[in-house]
Amino acid sequence: MRVITGSAKGRTLFPVPGDSTRPVTDRVKEALFSILESQGAVEDARFLDLFGGTGAVGIEALSRGAAEAVFCEKDRRALATIQRNLLHTGLAAQARVVAGDAFAFLQRADAAAFDLIYIAPPQYRQLWEKALLLVDACPQLLTAAGQVVVQIHPKEDRSLSLTSLRRFDERTYGSTLLVFYGHAPQE
Repeated sequence: MRVITGSAKGRTLFPVPGDSTRPVTDRVKEALFSILESQGAVEDARFLDLFGGTGAVGIEALSRGAAEAVFCEKDRRALATIQRNLLHTGLAAQARVVAGDAFAFLQRADAAAFDLIYIAPPQYRQLWEKALLLVDACPQLLTAAGQVVVQIHPKEDRSLSLTSLRRFDERTYGSTLLVFYGHAPQE
């Protein structure tokens, strides 16, 4: 697991001890950022890495020019790993690490809007659904051109009844499905 490109290119990232997290593969991360950069969505973006784990996705965003990344994580070991990886990559100054429950963070909705929200919770617990429904209920969490990316196993995929968000793309990479959501068009 490493930073693929940008200011911290090639830096190896530390894993979270134990098996409580499922780090994104370099292949999926590279594909994700290829898609986002082709849209001009990363440069100067405000990025939320929900269920931060190792911090690999938010760190990649920072390395590629995101203005700020907020990492939300409740596991103590993962929090320490995110901090360690931010220091190791030299990107800590552009980051804020929030210790606590991702759902409580979304419900506070006192944060400035994000350009990108990345949701990659533990698998097979429908946590992605709960997080996406909370973002849907608080559209002010996302800038007008912002998007939400959900990382799940393809078997977890299902359609949700959303009000303010719409699904506009999806990509499968082996056992990883990336689903992209943006604001629904106003009628």
